[in-house]
Amino acid sequence: MKYIGAHVSASGGVDNAPRNAHSIGATAFALFTKNQRQWAAPPLSEEQIAAFREACQTLGYKPEQILPHDSYLINLGHPEKEGLEKSRASFLHEMQRCQQLGLDRLNFHPGSHLKKISEQESLALVAESINIALDKTEGVTAVIENTAGQGSNLGYAFWHLSYIIDRVEDKSRVGVCLDTCHSFAAGYDLSTEEGCDKVFAEFESEVGFKYLRGMHLNDAMKPLQSRVDRHTPLGEGFLGITPFRYIMQDARFDGIPLILETPDEERWAEEITLLKSFAEE
Repeated sequence: MKYIGAHVSASGGVDNAPRNAHSIGATAFALFTKNQRQWAAPPLSEEQIAAFREACQTLGYKPEQILPHDSYLINLGHPEKEGLEKSRASFLHEMQRCQQLGLDRLNFHPGSHLKKISEQESLALVAESINIALDKTEGVTAVIENTAGQGSNLGYAFWHLSYIIDRVEDKSRVGVCLDTCHSFAAGYDLSTEEGCDKVFAEFESEVGFKYLRGMHLNDAMKPLQSRVDRHTPLGEGFLGITPFRYIMQDARFDGIPLILETPDEERWAEEITLLKSFAEE
């Protein structure tokens, strides 16, 4: 079963996210459980938690169909003590919010070394950060998103993901989200079927599909290995439509949230319908 959706707005209350997803025909969705541009947020009230859980139940969204995303400010590989402690506290807060809402995963960008420490040192800090959060929460998996590798961002290579996972103590609560645009920008050529075969074989070898907990489906505005994270609507970028048909027809991508982050939300319903049609071919 393919769960297909988009990163929808939770403006006005987290319970609006499942309603917004349902309105575009989504069978999956992503959301921010708080303002993604702020460090802190008021605690979720019992009313908010109950309203979200009820909306999900009424509209048929189970935890495995939902991929919450943490704040963009968080850097779990921060080279400086103050920045690292602030990021760890915020990440723990986000994990706790997911636990309160009955969600079983939290998607996050691994972080950045800021050109002050080595990649390996920063990746080890990410793993340590995950261990701290997992020790203080229950039932929520930390889902590492691969990146385009802009600037000093970590996570652009599959070995970065495996390096972190190897150092996480509870392997049952760590996973990966693959972004098609980020993968392409980082040098993984998904633009052809042959390319998809090769890249996903490499992912299986380096990381393992057993850790795949979600995907972001985005076309790429910039060419292969650009290291630039710019999304375009499906079929209108350098990736083209081929990888999205490939993913929809491959059982390895069943049972996880497949999330659009394409730039034109007015087209999400159309793109979801297109993806569903590929899955049915």
